[in-house]
Amino acid sequence: MADARKDWSFHGGVHLDDHKAESTGQPVRRLPIPDRLTLPLHQHIGLSAEPVVRVGDLVKKGQLVAQASDYVSASIHAPTSGRVVGIGPQAVPHPSGLYDACIVIESDGKDAWTDLPEPMTDYATLPTADLRERIRWAGIVGLGGAAFPTAVKVNTSGQRPIDTLVINAAECEPYITCDDMLMREQAADVVEGIGILRHLVGARQCLIGIEDNKPEAAEALRQALSTKADTGTEVVVIPTLYPSGGEKQLIRLLTGREVPSHGLPAAVGVLCQNVATAVAVADAVLRGRPLIERVITVTGRGVRQPGNFRVAIGSAADFVIAQSGGYSDAVRQLILGGPMMGFAMQHDQVPVTKATNCLLAAAQDEVPAHPAERPCIRCGECVKVCPAQLLPQQIFWHARAHDFDKAQDYHLFDCIECGCCAYVCPAHIPLVHYYRFAKTEIWAQEREREKSDLARRRHEARVARIERLEQERKARLRQKKEALEQKSGDSAADPKKAAIEAAMRRVAAKKAAQPPEPETPGGE
Repeated sequence: MADARKDWSFHGGVHLDDHKAESTGQPVRRLPIPDRLTLPLHQHIGLSAEPVVRVGDLVKKGQLVAQASDYVSASIHAPTSGRVVGIGPQAVPHPSGLYDACIVIESDGKDAWTDLPEPMTDYATLPTADLRERIRWAGIVGLGGAAFPTAVKVNTSGQRPIDTLVINAAECEPYITCDDMLMREQAADVVEGIGILRHLVGARQCLIGIEDNKPEAAEALRQALSTKADTGTEVVVIPTLYPSGGEKQLIRLLTGREVPSHGLPAAVGVLCQNVATAVAVADAVLRGRPLIERVITVTGRGVRQPGNFRVAIGSAADFVIAQSGGYSDAVRQLILGGPMMGFAMQHDQVPVTKATNCLLAAAQDEVPAHPAERPCIRCGECVKVCPAQLLPQQIFWHARAHDFDKAQDYHLFDCIECGCCAYVCPAHIPLVHYYRFAKTEIWAQEREREKSDLARRRHEARVARIERLEQERKARLRQKKEALEQKSGDSAADPKKAAIEAAMRRVAAKKAAQPPEPETPGGE
């Protein structure tokens, strides 16, 4: 087993005011089901889900309403019973106020469940493929924010064997406490989920990484583990330093292993899952329940009653804020996520999705106006704090110049967009914005190349098909010509043969028509 208690560290990072206490004073509260739920078909990494219902259909809670459309995709289920009243573009969580395809369900107020699959309480005796299929059916994605389909992530076949499962309980972003409260109140469910995940990937040990500003959660986990007599799982308390919850950073802190550039944790024998994802896995496997709700933090001085709430997926942000006492007079901005990696929303008429972990109603002093950007002075402060050990200023220059190949040469896609560089920049350059812009442009160019390649392949296939058809046509004509020539030759020979046969028949007939000669009587 790796020495999880060794004082490993990662490069850079920043110390931030955590603002956690504002939302942890009360237990998690379950919010009522709103009258209308909006379910985006694309609330995960990968391809959008495909609707399996139509407008006017009646649905029950937990019923499949959109099917995963590809291997990297995730199914979506109805969070309550009601009627499908719309399928089409609706406002979704996005910095630009984007509209995207959604299923809209009007609640009937009954909250009646559909028939659920049988619990897999004996999961340790079942094939891992069956467990992955249950997780895939449940539509589970990473609940730490990335929203990568969990069934895909736990499919480690063909990879290096996984010896270590890392559970990300760091929750390093300021203000966000949904995982903290989940661990305090559902530690037993966390441990159950860990057992299932360990069995799935064959990990001989599990390390739960949790920052030292969550002592109640850490103790709750230890107590839950003690009842299971689980000697292969350990709670590892790490220093509070942003962004310790980054996947590669947490793996480094707990194991000392370095995930290679452009590589995955599996390359070093590690699988990392969020603590809330482990609970969702337990719900799916042990209780047969799909992912239709999640705990989110509502906080900031711009809301009257900060706290953590269990919310149905598809609930509108304004509904959630209203259930939290409504906006206070101090509110300046509504941020989806935390102050470092979240983004400001243009309005609050957008739904909570599987990826939503926080609604931050920020006051003026919590998100001060960004000072005017000034020229880079090449101080190197961004380099000191970058947890990915990049050269942020170099990437910035190439991104600003639209020299995207050079930006990739400096490992643009190893950037985790944590915002540490922008936080310490004395020139107030919004560095992460430039990085996101560059990534988006590169992805757009790749899509265009893929379209061009597809068009080229289609054109080449069409030319080849036309040429093949022409060759086949010529071959048919040639065969037809040869057949006609053969038939013509046969026809030229037939009259001679027919004439001879006719003459022979006439001779035979003539002979047959002549009377026989009379016999002469003997002796006369």
